[in-house]
Amino acid sequence: MKDSPHLAKDRVRELFFEEYGHMPSVIARSPGRVNLIGEHTDYNEGFVLPIALPFDTAIAASPENSSTIRVLSEGFGEAIFDLNKDPSLLPLWARYLHGMGTYLKQTRGQITGWSGYISSDIPIGANLSSSAALEIAAGLIFCAVNNIEADMQELAYAGQFVENTILGLPSGIMDQMTCAFAKHDNALLIDCKDLTMSQIKLPEGAAIVVMDTGTRRELVGSEFANRRQTCETIARALGVPSLRYATHSGLTQLDSSHAAQSKRARHVINENIRTRKAVEAIKAQNINELGQLMTESHQSLRYDYEVSSPALDEIVDTALKSQHCLGARMTGGGFAGCAIALVKDDKVDQFSTEIHENYQSSALQPAENPTKVFSVRASAGASLLH
Repeated sequence: MKDSPHLAKDRVRELFFEEYGHMPSVIARSPGRVNLIGEHTDYNEGFVLPIALPFDTAIAASPENSSTIRVLSEGFGEAIFDLNKDPSLLPLWARYLHGMGTYLKQTRGQITGWSGYISSDIPIGANLSSSAALEIAAGLIFCAVNNIEADMQELAYAGQFVENTILGLPSGIMDQMTCAFAKHDNALLIDCKDLTMSQIKLPEGAAIVVMDTGTRRELVGSEFANRRQTCETIARALGVPSLRYATHSGLTQLDSSHAAQSKRARHVINENIRTRKAVEAIKAQNINELGQLMTESHQSLRYDYEVSSPALDEIVDTALKSQHCLGARMTGGGFAGCAIALVKDDKVDQFSTEIHENYQSSALQPAENPTKVFSVRASAGASLLH
């Protein structure tokens, strides 16, 4: 992420021209995301309610007559690679690109390479889906330079393939679906069992404020995989296909050997209920109930699912002390990064000032970057910019 007066989609055109001496054939952009509620439910075939963020990762590119990709990243430097070769020796960021090309080669046949430049306004490692944004933008580029009509759901599957197979992170598909299908001023309700979607018009009177603690995480090396494995273990013990079908009464029937794991399932059961209640609260313009559900979600993630962190807990607690805050919770995979708050829309500036004045970085989890607080508006999903 670069601090610049120009947006990534505008910078990337200029940077491409400076590097290659001609204008790009195509530019693709994809937003980051925050999840309002429905955390760690996607890989349990549950419900999620994210929005796309008003800042993007953008890629400018022109086709090449080979299987080689040459790309420069504003933040990470240069990578040159062949789609027919093993991606494991590439820098991590380049594996996302290689993986998207590999998936499309498997499903669509031979894929031509390209030369490109990448710019991004999405903080890296902050649980705002910078990786999914890169995947979907890259997928659009691969389709454009190969004259393939982009199937956004296929690109979402491709992004999940990259995470699961290339990088070894057993994540769900929420992030990619959000990047692909989000609409302006709407949250996206996704049923992660069959991937049916509903656009939910956000209520008036409240703003969504992102609070970046400045702490960072790497999910591949975290306990993310352990949480998913635990969920699958409990589902098998309950005799159900996934925790989407689990019930509180079913949990009470488990023997004592599952006691420590049962609270993970309890979170998933309750989070699915909360997500559906949140949709009803939004439709009823009940921002107070929505805020309460968000706060309950954080407490569940903190104590039952145990994916919060000292920094996230501290900034959520600080937010909830403000009279302008209706609710707050961590967002994304957890362990570090960002939390969100639902704030009275005419009090965002006062709330932001209070966070900056009152939040203190936890000594148990030092920040890598300064604390940032910013209001966001639900934005549109990925697109091509010719």
